[in-house]
Amino acid sequence: MALRNHSAITEFILLGLSADPKIQALLFVFFLGIYLLTMLGNLMMLLVIRTDAHLHTPMYLFLSQLSFIDLCFSSVTVPKMLENFLSWKKTISVRGCLAQISFVFITGGTEACLLSVMVYDRYAAICHPLLYGQMMSKQRCVQLVCGSWGLGFLDTLVNVLLAMKMDFCDSYIIPHYSCELPSVFLLSCPDVSTNFLVMLCSTIAHGLITFLLIFFSYVHIIFTILSITSISGRSKAFSTCSSHLTAVIFFYGSAFLRCFMPTSGSPLELIFSVQYSVITPMLNPLIYGLKNKEVKAAVRRTLGNYLRCFQWWNKEKG
Repeated sequence: MALRNHSAITEFILLGLSADPKIQALLFVFFLGIYLLTMLGNLMMLLVIRTDAHLHTPMYLFLSQLSFIDLCFSSVTVPKMLENFLSWKKTISVRGCLAQISFVFITGGTEACLLSVMVYDRYAAICHPLLYGQMMSKQRCVQLVCGSWGLGFLDTLVNVLLAMKMDFCDSYIIPHYSCELPSVFLLSCPDVSTNFLVMLCSTIAHGLITFLLIFFSYVHIIFTILSITSISGRSKAFSTCSSHLTAVIFFYGSAFLRCFMPTSGSPLELIFSVQYSVITPMLNPLIYGLKNKEVKAAVRRTLGNYLRCFQWWNKEKG
Protein backbone atom coordinates (compact mmCIF):
# COMPACT_ATOMS: atom_id res chain seq x y z
CA MET A 1 0.00 0.00 0.00
CA ALA A 2 1.33 3.39 -0.92
CA LEU A 3 2.12 5.64 1.96
CA ARG A 4 1.68 9.37 2.11
CA ASN A 5 3.02 11.82 4.61
CA HIS A 6 0.21 13.57 6.44
CA SER A 7 1.41 16.88 4.96
CA ALA A 8 0.48 15.50 1.49
CA ILE A 9 -3.06 14.61 2.62
CA THR A 10 -4.72 17.97 3.10
CA GLU A 11 -8.15 16.87 4.30
CA PHE A 12 -10.25 14.10 5.83
CA ILE A 13 -13.82 13.12 5.02
CA LEU A 14 -16.30 13.11 7.93
CA LEU A 15 -19.14 10.64 7.32
CA GLY A 16 -21.35 12.36 9.91
CA LEU A 17 -24.53 10.98 11.43
CA SER A 18 -26.41 10.08 8.23
CA ALA A 19 -25.94 9.91 4.46
CA ASP A 20 -29.63 10.52 3.70
CA PRO A 21 -30.16 14.15 2.54
CA LYS A 22 -33.67 14.30 4.04
CA ILE A 23 -32.47 13.07 7.42
CA GLN A 24 -29.52 15.49 7.23
CA ALA A 25 -31.95 18.40 6.77
CA LEU A 26 -33.91 17.32 9.86
CA LEU A 27 -30.68 16.83 11.82
CA PHE A 28 -29.51 20.30 10.80
CA VAL A 29 -32.67 21.90 12.24
CA PHE A 30 -32.47 19.75 15.38
CA PHE A 31 -28.80 20.44 16.16
CA LEU A 32 -29.09 24.11 15.22
CA GLY A 33 -31.83 24.42 17.83
CA ILE A 34 -29.65 22.65 20.40
CA TYR A 35 -26.67 24.88 19.59
CA LEU A 36 -28.72 28.08 19.88
CA LEU A 37 -30.15 26.91 23.22
CA THR A 38 -26.61 26.09 24.39
CA MET A 39 -25.35 29.55 23.44
CA LEU A 40 -28.37 31.31 24.97
CA GLY A 41 -28.33 29.34 28.22
CA ASN A 42 -24.61 29.61 28.90
CA LEU A 43 -24.36 33.27 27.87
CA MET A 44 -27.30 34.01 30.18
CA MET A 45 -25.50 32.25 33.04
CA LEU A 46 -22.33 34.26 32.38
CA LEU A 47 -24.28 37.53 32.23
CA VAL A 48 -26.29 36.86 35.39
CA ILE A 49 -23.27 35.76 37.44
CA ARG A 50 -21.24 38.73 36.19
CA THR A 51 -23.89 41.40 36.87
CA ASP A 52 -25.56 40.11 40.07
CA ALA A 53 -23.56 40.87 43.22
CA HIS A 54 -25.41 38.12 45.15
CA LEU A 55 -23.65 35.51 42.98
CA HIS A 56 -20.09 36.76 43.48
CA THR A 57 -19.14 33.70 45.53
CA PRO A 58 -16.71 30.81 44.86
CA MET A 59 -19.47 28.41 43.77
CA TYR A 60 -20.72 30.79 41.09
CA LEU A 61 -17.19 31.69 39.99
CA PHE A 62 -16.73 28.00 39.17
CA LEU A 63 -20.18 27.85 37.57
CA SER A 64 -19.30 30.78 35.30
CA GLN A 65 -16.14 28.93 34.25
CA LEU A 66 -18.25 25.84 33.54
CA SER A 67 -20.59 27.90 31.35
CA PHE A 68 -17.63 29.34 29.44
CA ILE A 69 -16.17 25.85 28.92
CA ASP A 70 -19.54 24.56 27.68
CA LEU A 71 -19.71 27.43 25.19
CA CYS A 72 -16.27 26.45 23.89
CA PHE A 73 -16.93 22.71 24.04
CA SER A 74 -20.09 22.97 21.94
CA SER A 75 -18.53 25.46 19.51
CA VAL A 76 -15.62 23.13 18.77
CA THR A 77 -17.72 20.48 17.01
CA VAL A 78 -21.30 21.65 16.35
CA PRO A 79 -20.67 24.44 13.76
CA LYS A 80 -18.61 22.08 11.58
CA MET A 81 -21.27 19.39 11.95
CA LEU A 82 -23.97 21.88 10.88
CA GLU A 83 -21.87 22.94 7.89
CA ASN A 84 -21.45 19.32 6.77
CA PHE A 85 -25.21 18.67 7.01
CA LEU A 86 -25.69 21.23 4.22
CA SER A 87 -22.57 20.41 2.20
CA TRP A 88 -21.98 17.72 -0.39
CA LYS A 89 -18.24 17.79 0.33
CA LYS A 90 -18.07 16.79 3.99
CA THR A 91 -14.40 17.45 4.59
CA ILE A 92 -12.15 18.94 7.23
CA SER A 93 -8.51 19.91 6.73
CA VAL A 94 -5.82 17.95 8.53
CA ARG A 95 -4.83 21.06 10.48
CA GLY A 96 -8.46 21.77 11.26
CA CYS A 97 -8.89 18.20 12.46
CA LEU A 98 -5.87 18.43 14.78
CA ALA A 99 -7.11 21.82 16.04
CA GLN A 100 -10.53 20.30 16.77
CA ILE A 101 -8.90 17.44 18.67
CA SER A 102 -6.84 19.96 20.65
CA PHE A 103 -9.85 22.01 21.71
CA VAL A 104 -11.86 18.90 22.60
CA PHE A 105 -9.02 17.75 24.87
CA ILE A 106 -8.63 21.21 26.45
CA THR A 107 -12.32 21.79 27.14
CA GLY A 108 -13.12 18.20 28.12
CA GLY A 109 -10.10 17.90 30.41
CA THR A 110 -10.70 21.27 32.01
CA GLU A 111 -14.38 20.48 32.61
CA ALA A 112 -13.47 17.22 34.35
CA CYS A 113 -11.10 19.12 36.67
CA LEU A 114 -13.60 21.90 37.24
CA LEU A 115 -16.34 19.46 38.27
CA SER A 116 -13.99 18.08 40.93
CA VAL A 117 -13.16 21.64 42.05
CA MET A 118 -16.88 22.40 42.36
CA VAL A 119 -17.48 19.39 44.59
CA TYR A 120 -14.53 20.48 46.75
CA ASP A 121 -16.34 23.79 47.22
CA ARG A 122 -19.48 21.92 48.36
CA TYR A 123 -17.35 19.71 50.62
CA ALA A 124 -15.85 22.78 52.28
CA ALA A 125 -19.27 24.46 52.67
CA ILE A 126 -21.06 21.43 54.13
CA CYS A 127 -18.35 19.51 56.00
CA HIS A 128 -16.29 22.50 57.26
CA PRO A 129 -18.61 25.53 57.28
CA LEU A 130 -16.56 27.41 59.90
CA LEU A 131 -13.41 27.09 57.80
CA TYR A 132 -15.11 27.77 54.46
CA GLY A 133 -13.77 31.32 54.10
CA GLN A 134 -10.23 30.09 54.67
CA MET A 135 -10.52 26.97 52.49
CA MET A 136 -12.16 28.86 49.60
CA SER A 137 -10.36 32.19 49.71
CA LYS A 138 -10.20 34.30 46.56
CA GLN A 139 -6.57 33.31 46.01
CA ARG A 140 -7.40 29.60 46.43
CA CYS A 141 -10.29 29.86 43.97
CA VAL A 142 -8.08 31.48 41.32
CA GLN A 143 -5.45 28.78 41.85
CA LEU A 144 -8.03 26.02 41.44
CA VAL A 145 -9.41 27.53 38.23
CA CYS A 146 -5.93 28.10 36.76
CA GLY A 147 -4.90 24.59 37.80
CA SER A 148 -7.93 23.11 36.01
CA TRP A 149 -7.08 24.93 32.78
CA GLY A 150 -3.39 24.08 33.19
CA LEU A 151 -4.07 20.33 33.48
CA GLY A 152 -6.38 20.51 30.46
CA PHE A 153 -3.64 22.19 28.39
CA LEU A 154 -0.99 19.72 29.63
CA ASP A 155 -3.14 16.73 28.66
CA THR A 156 -3.69 18.28 25.22
CA LEU A 157 -0.02 19.08 24.68
CA VAL A 158 1.12 15.52 25.41
CA ASN A 159 -1.40 13.90 23.06
CA VAL A 160 -1.58 16.36 20.17
CA LEU A 161 2.20 16.76 19.78
CA LEU A 162 2.42 13.00 19.21
CA ALA A 163 -0.55 13.10 16.82
CA MET A 164 1.15 15.78 14.71
CA LYS A 165 3.97 13.32 13.93
CA MET A 166 1.67 10.64 12.49
CA ASP A 167 1.77 9.58 8.82
CA PHE A 168 -1.49 8.66 7.10
CA CYS A 169 -2.37 6.08 4.45
CA ASP A 170 -4.62 6.45 1.42
CA SER A 171 -7.66 5.91 3.64
CA TYR A 172 -8.79 9.29 4.98
CA ILE A 173 -12.44 8.63 5.87
CA ILE A 174 -13.49 9.27 9.49
CA PRO A 175 -16.72 7.44 10.47
CA HIS A 176 -17.78 10.26 12.75
CA TYR A 177 -19.25 13.79 12.75
CA SER A 178 -16.08 15.27 14.27
CA CYS A 179 -12.40 14.54 14.71
CA GLU A 180 -11.59 12.38 17.71
CA LEU A 181 -8.13 11.05 18.42
CA PRO A 182 -9.07 7.32 18.35
CA SER A 183 -10.68 7.83 14.91
CA VAL A 184 -7.52 9.50 13.57
CA PHE A 185 -5.37 6.63 14.92
CA LEU A 186 -7.18 4.28 12.53
CA LEU A 187 -5.94 6.32 9.55
CA SER A 188 -2.27 6.09 10.51
CA CYS A 189 0.05 3.76 8.57
CA PRO A 190 2.90 3.41 11.10
CA ASP A 191 2.32 1.78 14.45
CA VAL A 192 0.49 4.11 16.87
CA SER A 193 0.74 1.93 19.96
CA THR A 194 2.81 4.62 21.73
CA ASN A 195 0.23 7.29 20.87
CA PHE A 196 -2.58 5.02 22.02
CA LEU A 197 -0.81 4.15 25.27
CA VAL A 198 -0.14 7.83 26.03
CA MET A 199 -3.76 8.73 25.29
CA LEU A 200 -5.05 5.84 27.39
CA CYS A 201 -2.82 6.64 30.36
CA SER A 202 -3.49 10.39 30.29
CA THR A 203 -7.25 9.95 29.81
CA ILE A 204 -7.63 7.30 32.50
CA ALA A 205 -5.40 9.19 34.93
CA HIS A 206 -7.19 12.49 34.26
CA GLY A 207 -10.68 11.00 34.35
CA LEU A 208 -10.13 8.50 37.14
CA ILE A 209 -8.37 10.90 39.53
CA THR A 210 -11.02 13.61 39.11
CA PHE A 211 -13.80 11.01 39.41
CA LEU A 212 -12.33 9.55 42.61
CA LEU A 213 -11.97 13.04 44.09
CA ILE A 214 -15.65 13.64 43.36
CA PHE A 215 -16.68 10.22 44.69
CA PHE A 216 -14.85 10.46 48.03
CA SER A 217 -15.91 14.09 48.50
CA TYR A 218 -19.54 13.03 48.10
CA VAL A 219 -19.02 10.18 50.57
CA HIS A 220 -17.93 12.74 53.19
CA ILE A 221 -20.74 15.09 52.20
CA ILE A 222 -23.42 12.37 52.48
CA PHE A 223 -22.21 11.26 55.91
CA THR A 224 -22.18 14.90 57.06
CA ILE A 225 -25.70 15.50 55.73
CA LEU A 226 -27.00 12.32 57.45
CA SER A 227 -25.56 13.56 60.75
CA ILE A 228 -27.70 16.72 60.56
CA THR A 229 -30.68 16.26 62.88
CA SER A 230 -32.93 18.85 61.26
CA ILE A 231 -34.91 17.60 58.24
CA SER A 232 -34.96 21.10 56.73
CA GLY A 233 -31.20 21.34 57.27
CA ARG A 234 -30.65 18.04 55.48
CA SER A 235 -32.88 19.12 52.61
CA LYS A 236 -31.10 22.47 52.25
CA ALA A 237 -27.64 20.85 52.32
CA PHE A 238 -28.61 18.22 49.77
CA SER A 239 -30.24 20.77 47.45
CA THR A 240 -26.92 22.63 47.14
CA CYS A 241 -25.32 19.45 45.74
CA SER A 242 -28.13 18.02 43.59
CA SER A 243 -27.42 20.22 40.54
CA HIS A 244 -23.72 19.39 40.57
CA LEU A 245 -24.39 15.68 41.07
CA THR A 246 -26.74 15.67 38.06
CA ALA A 247 -24.13 17.42 35.89
CA VAL A 248 -21.46 14.92 37.00
CA ILE A 249 -23.66 11.93 36.11
CA PHE A 250 -24.38 13.32 32.63
CA PHE A 251 -20.75 14.22 31.88
CA TYR A 252 -18.89 11.24 33.34
CA GLY A 253 -21.55 8.69 32.41
CA SER A 254 -21.52 9.50 28.69
CA ALA A 255 -17.76 10.25 28.57
CA PHE A 256 -16.76 6.95 30.20
CA LEU A 257 -19.13 4.95 28.01
CA ARG A 258 -17.71 6.66 24.91
CA CYS A 259 -14.09 6.16 25.97
CA PHE A 260 -14.46 2.43 26.57
CA MET A 261 -16.32 1.74 23.32
CA PRO A 262 -14.35 0.59 20.25
CA THR A 263 -14.00 3.21 17.51
CA SER A 264 -16.19 1.87 14.72
CA GLY A 265 -18.65 4.63 13.86
CA SER A 266 -21.52 2.55 15.27
CA PRO A 267 -24.83 4.33 16.07
CA LEU A 268 -24.35 3.72 19.81
CA GLU A 269 -20.85 5.26 19.71
CA LEU A 270 -22.19 8.33 17.91
CA ILE A 271 -25.06 8.67 20.41
CA PHE A 272 -22.66 8.74 23.37
CA SER A 273 -20.42 11.24 21.56
CA VAL A 274 -23.41 13.52 20.91
CA GLN A 275 -24.45 13.14 24.54
CA TYR A 276 -21.22 14.41 26.10
CA SER A 277 -20.15 16.92 23.43
CA VAL A 278 -23.50 18.41 22.34
CA ILE A 279 -26.30 17.60 24.79
CA THR A 280 -24.45 18.04 28.10
CA PRO A 281 -23.30 21.64 27.35
CA MET A 282 -26.95 22.51 26.65
CA LEU A 283 -28.26 20.82 29.80
CA ASN A 284 -25.80 22.30 32.32
CA PRO A 285 -27.32 25.83 32.42
CA LEU A 286 -30.79 24.26 32.60
CA ILE A 287 -29.73 21.98 35.46
CA TYR A 288 -28.15 24.80 37.47
CA GLY A 289 -30.79 27.36 36.50
CA LEU A 290 -33.95 25.35 37.12
CA LYS A 291 -32.77 23.64 40.32
CA ASN A 292 -31.09 26.64 41.96
CA LYS A 293 -33.27 29.23 43.68
CA GLU A 294 -30.47 31.80 43.83
CA VAL A 295 -29.85 31.58 40.09
CA LYS A 296 -33.57 31.85 39.30
CA ALA A 297 -33.88 34.90 41.56
CA ALA A 298 -30.79 36.46 39.96
CA VAL A 299 -32.20 35.85 36.46
CA ARG A 300 -35.43 37.62 37.45
CA ARG A 301 -33.48 40.55 38.92
CA THR A 302 -31.24 40.84 35.85
CA LEU A 303 -34.13 40.67 33.39
CA GLY A 304 -36.06 43.17 35.52
CA ASN A 305 -33.13 45.59 35.50
CA TYR A 306 -32.69 45.35 31.73
CA LEU A 307 -36.45 45.74 31.20
CA ARG A 308 -36.51 48.90 33.32
CA CYS A 309 -33.50 50.29 31.43
CA PHE A 310 -35.23 49.53 28.13
CA GLN A 311 -38.46 51.22 29.27
CA TRP A 312 -36.50 54.27 30.49
CA TRP A 313 -34.63 54.46 27.18
CA ASN A 314 -37.89 54.32 25.23
CA LYS A 315 -39.38 57.00 27.46
CA GLU A 316 -36.37 59.30 27.00
CA LYS A 317 -36.37 58.65 23.25
CA GLY A 318 -40.08 59.44 23.01
